[in-house]
Amino acid sequence: MEIAGKKRGTGIGTRLMYGMAEFYGGGAFVIINTFFAVFMTKALGMPAALAGTIPLVGKIWDAITDPIMGNITDRTKSKFGPKRFFILIGGIASALTFILMWLTIPTDSVVAKYIFYLIMYCLFSTGFTILTVPYNGLLPDMIDDYAMRSRFSTVRMIWSTLGAMVCGLVPTFIIRDNLDTSSYLLCAVIFGVLFLISALVTFGGTWEKQKEPVHTSLAESFPQAASVFKSRSFRLFIGLYLFGQCGMDFVSGMAVYYVDDVLNGYENGYFTYLMAALMVSQLVGMLIFGPVMSRTSKRFTILVGAPIRLVGTLGLLAFSYEGANLVPILILTGLIGLGNAATLTSIFAIMADMAEVDELITSIHRPGIVSGMATFARKVSSGLSAAVIGFLLSAVGFDEVVANSGARQSASTQHGIALIYIIVPAILITCLIIVGILFPITGKEFAVVQKEIARRKGEETSETTEEEKQICEKVTGISFDRLWDKDHATLKKKK
Repeated sequence: MEIAGKKRGTGIGTRLMYGMAEFYGGGAFVIINTFFAVFMTKALGMPAALAGTIPLVGKIWDAITDPIMGNITDRTKSKFGPKRFFILIGGIASALTFILMWLTIPTDSVVAKYIFYLIMYCLFSTGFTILTVPYNGLLPDMIDDYAMRSRFSTVRMIWSTLGAMVCGLVPTFIIRDNLDTSSYLLCAVIFGVLFLISALVTFGGTWEKQKEPVHTSLAESFPQAASVFKSRSFRLFIGLYLFGQCGMDFVSGMAVYYVDDVLNGYENGYFTYLMAALMVSQLVGMLIFGPVMSRTSKRFTILVGAPIRLVGTLGLLAFSYEGANLVPILILTGLIGLGNAATLTSIFAIMADMAEVDELITSIHRPGIVSGMATFARKVSSGLSAAVIGFLLSAVGFDEVVANSGARQSASTQHGIALIYIIVPAILITCLIIVGILFPITGKEFAVVQKEIARRKGEETSETTEEEKQICEKVTGISFDRLWDKDHATLKKKK
């Protein structure tokens, strides 16, 4: 098998270089979810409901770009490997556009501000798509082994946590006054450079197997992308991804409001303490649950981690008021981080397995299309969270004029902010547990899928047992005799 780039094995050094791009993936959205709405509402005085629609509109744009990027990735041939090539291009483009998002334009017009930041957000989102769609599809073309993929995904999530930790803590030292627009731009420049470096390291430290490009037109991008949802496992995976990520997006997106308006402790460093408790516990959780996942299954660690997150989240109900003891709040936040480590490590590891399930259904190896839809789901979770946060803040009476003046919100608004911060994530975590129970793949099922693919390719001569047929049907949601059909790669219905 021809390799694009020099193959360096599967040791810790290779895993570290593979995972480093997730410093960007994990960190960029922490900064955006935590500070972008604050930047627009508090520093620029934009209405919260209006500011919240910018990420949502950006996700509508992603509905166009992500499937196209997935198709482009699968259609491309490059001496670097198509995925690595686009990681390089996307790393440069997204780092530059990340900085542009935080420029301050000289106008008092709300409409002009809205249009400018909407365009900047869409430009960043496009650059991020060019980077993350191929990155999410890279591991299936590097590693075949289920357990080894778990090890690579664990290191990737450690980088994600480090990115979230650095991007959650360092900006609090730079943005001391959340009304100071220049501090947001300084933060963006610093992290734009760091994000570029992380993408370049992953480009230089990985490889991928050269495979024949998929011969589809760009016009087929959307039916191809939609056809991924024919897989029962992928539909459930999207549920895991959305519920798992949206819950944490709400925590990061509401954290500044929670600390500033509910606890009244932003200027006392409470936000830094809160983010430190969340990220340090998440890093510890990665070190704990990574080996557990390799020895059990990715599904198991979701079903362990999600209840831990739920207990920590609901526990905050007793301490969400001004003057509350900070210690139990930090302990409960630590539980949330610990549980989050287990769920996110598993979800990203599961993502790498979805390409094989799709291949068993369609007979086509198209990790770009699969990862494109997974990337789109991630962005949807971020965009929906930001939009819902904006609408809910308006619903509980958040006043952007009061916020821009540096004054505190009313008591009823403070209480509403506390409930948004706690109840919405709790609902999402409950949904995550339900979908985790339904998810059908462990190491055993994945091995059956790989073995059946080998049979269909003529690389395995054994007969499929009845148990294996049932597993294939459970995993794909399609009857055994209808598997391995390229017509499943479109939206055509079988007669």
